[in-house]
Amino acid sequence: MGMGRSELKIDAIYQNDCLKMLKKMNSNSVHFIITSPPYADNRKTTYEGIPIKNYVEWFLPISKELKRVLKTNGSFILNIKERTINGERGTYVLELILEMRKQGWLWTEEYVWHKRNSFPGKWPNRFRDAWERCLHFTKQKKFKMYQNTVMIPRGNWAQKRLKNLSNTDLIRDESKVKSGFGKNVSNWLERDFVYPTNVLHMATECANVNHSAAFPVSLPEWFIKLFTKKDDVVLDPFIGSGTTAIAAIKLHRHFIGMEQNKKYYKHALQRIKEIGKEVQKQKKRYKITA
Repeated sequence: MGMGRSELKIDAIYQNDCLKMLKKMNSNSVHFIITSPPYADNRKTTYEGIPIKNYVEWFLPISKELKRVLKTNGSFILNIKERTINGERGTYVLELILEMRKQGWLWTEEYVWHKRNSFPGKWPNRFRDAWERCLHFTKQKKFKMYQNTVMIPRGNWAQKRLKNLSNTDLIRDESKVKSGFGKNVSNWLERDFVYPTNVLHMATECANVNHSAAFPVSLPEWFIKLFTKKDDVVLDPFIGSGTTAIAAIKLHRHFIGMEQNKKYYKHALQRIKEIGKEVQKQKKRYKITA
């Protein structure tokens, strides 16, 4: 199954430099992009690190192509985190955001991935990292977003809080600090599910992925549900061990992945074939292409 006039097949991973492969794709041809690019000089021994001073310059040609291939009403989630440089946080992510805005991207939102099982450790001037940025970029203010797909249970807290409502709970009560923000607590009545916050609490994934920086399948799953519907095309230009493809297959979306590292590429193919077999048992739909 092809994708418009693009030379790239869908439901496939390509072992090649993503910039070269992106240039072969049609404009406005994918519905959603999610990726976690190599960190700046962070894992030289296990992954191709990008020199900190060159990071923004290195990524901008890629983000330019991503903007071209993304549909007008699509979204791009960039999972990235600054590293510490000489005792202080680096600024290259902030610089990248500013430069991407100059490219025409809208920095629509920022989600925080809280890593519930972050590695223990001790440093003289900070505590261990337990979160990463998930930057949300779009091409325009109006974009596809299916918020109802990620609603969460209201929780037991509401049973006691909503049992006896006061008069102020039945109106949009003014904040005590007169900030202009208020709440109508009664809006929670009859609600079993509510919208989540922009903080995602998920454990890291370290087993059976053969990758030093793998995010959990639940991370791309959450965003894919939020920004796509069935049969949409999801792109990950740094797909690593194939996690984004796994999430796409499980949710009945199509995917395109790119990975330059041969070891990760081969492992990604193996993982995809395994999950593909499971899906095919229910519905013979996916033909994974190497």
